[in-house]
Amino acid sequence: MPRWRTDDLYASLSDPRLEQDLEGLRAGIADLERLFDELDVRMDGPAATPETLGRVLDAMNALSNRSGPIGAYLNAFFTTDSRDTLAQSRMAALTTLTLPLGPLRSRLTAWLGGLSDAQFSELLAASGTARDHEHFLRRAAALARYQMSPPEEDLAARLRPSGAGGWSKLQGNISSVLKGEFRGESLPVTALRALASDADETVRRDAFEAEIAAWKSSEVVFAAALNGVKGEEGTLARRRGFADAVAPSLLAHGIDRQTLDAMQGAVVRSFPDFRRYFAAKARALGKQKLDWWDILAPVGHSETEWTYGAGAEFVERQFRGYSAGLGDFAAEAFDGDWVDAGPREGKRSGAFCMRWTRGKSRILMNHAPSLDSVSTLAHELGHGYHNARLAQAEPLQRETPMTLAETASIFCETVVQNAALADATGPERLYVLETSLMGHAQVVVDIHSRFLFERAVFERREKGDLNPQEFGELMTWAQRETYGDALGTLHPYMWAVKPHYYSLAFYNYPYTFGLLFGLGLYAQYVTAREAGMEAEFQTRYDELLASTGREGPLALAARFGIDLHAPDFWEGSLDVIRRQIDAYVEAVG
Repeated sequence: MPRWRTDDLYASLSDPRLEQDLEGLRAGIADLERLFDELDVRMDGPAATPETLGRVLDAMNALSNRSGPIGAYLNAFFTTDSRDTLAQSRMAALTTLTLPLGPLRSRLTAWLGGLSDAQFSELLAASGTARDHEHFLRRAAALARYQMSPPEEDLAARLRPSGAGGWSKLQGNISSVLKGEFRGESLPVTALRALASDADETVRRDAFEAEIAAWKSSEVVFAAALNGVKGEEGTLARRRGFADAVAPSLLAHGIDRQTLDAMQGAVVRSFPDFRRYFAAKARALGKQKLDWWDILAPVGHSETEWTYGAGAEFVERQFRGYSAGLGDFAAEAFDGDWVDAGPREGKRSGAFCMRWTRGKSRILMNHAPSLDSVSTLAHELGHGYHNARLAQAEPLQRETPMTLAETASIFCETVVQNAALADATGPERLYVLETSLMGHAQVVVDIHSRFLFERAVFERREKGDLNPQEFGELMTWAQRETYGDALGTLHPYMWAVKPHYYSLAFYNYPYTFGLLFGLGLYAQYVTAREAGMEAEFQTRYDELLASTGREGPLALAARFGIDLHAPDFWEGSLDVIRRQIDAYVEAVG
């Protein structure tokens, strides 16, 4: 399977041009520090003027444009081979090199937070640069209300690489080389987890048991890492004056608690429907109830051999059915070797899309021959399409909260899944419904269990470190709260599996937001298509994607007549899934 192209940036990790650019970046950071000192950009410094603000924002955008491709290039090696010592050392050097940027960003936030309403209005009236960055400036002002003193913020930023950042790196490094014994063979945990979709239950069960044993063998390491990450995050949240551990994530993800409560209330009300799906799946598998190793088990049968090539062709064709522009984008990605497709030892598990250069991306995935993997490809290409729509924006204008970052990916995934379902009959239809509902259950049911787990960890962590057994007990409690009695065996080590717990706090519920928001937008597209107005919708949709760094979720949703505080919106998106569950239950019988 294809691997992504990297030589369009540098010939290798030893390329002299990379060394030159790293030195240029070092000089650029030093210049930015001098500029901040010259203009006295800090909490008690002189108020920003159109001239000083323009100089600062232009300098920060220029530096981001310089550092972005370097970071992406190193990440391309770092994530595909954890044993690449040169990539590891290069990435560590870049982390150290860019360390001053955290404190500078904190200084900028404090500086902007010191503006009065009148001064802010005067800036917007007098400066085109300020108007172009208005959303960024307002978010900075909101963040400033929760900042510690400048010395404390400086210290927190400088300690992060050796604190939470170091613990996160440790989890990634250990999990990427972790192996388990499966039927006399030592397999990476990524390979063991891939067997969760095997048709043979004995294979799935044996792989699950081997995976659990593998995680258990390093549970002390993972527990130390998670305690380190959550301990630091919890301490900083309290010191910054947030009401609880969830509050910083609401600010980071661009929504308010009313939106979160409306969405999660609808999610909880949907659990009985998802349990109908789990019960039907158990019947299809000939069981009384599912075990954890059955969650991703195939049901139904596909006549299509979903190789990577077949999947890529299908995705491009369906994208083109939506619009010529989306189809051309997929063709550009495939022809330009943007995708690192296949699993291999040392490669990070899962999938992601990262910005490469302006308008271009790179996509990592671990393809298995299934429609689910094809959906993953469509999902990540959706992120790439979003990046392309943001291509003309400067870095500070395209800082998108995770809630909106999942919009295009879910939309593209829905395009492909609905196309697969449209012509499917018999066992093929059941297979497609299963693929869709399996993904929806992960994003609605399992994601909520992750939210409950993480919130409980923060609460318990205030009293001290948790041991591996305590993490496992909280994990299975959260799973039982969401899956109910639909499952027999649970997964007590999911806290070690998911890298999300070790990075951004509450890196979970934004996926649910993205799914339900994306489904709501897709429903409007279907209505527009039936009325012959799909071109108008596509234009408005592309404008939304291009604006995700310039407006928040509530304002962008309002463009489409969506009130994120209204439970009815979330219920409407979940009704789309409920109809699929009804069809699935009927098909299983």
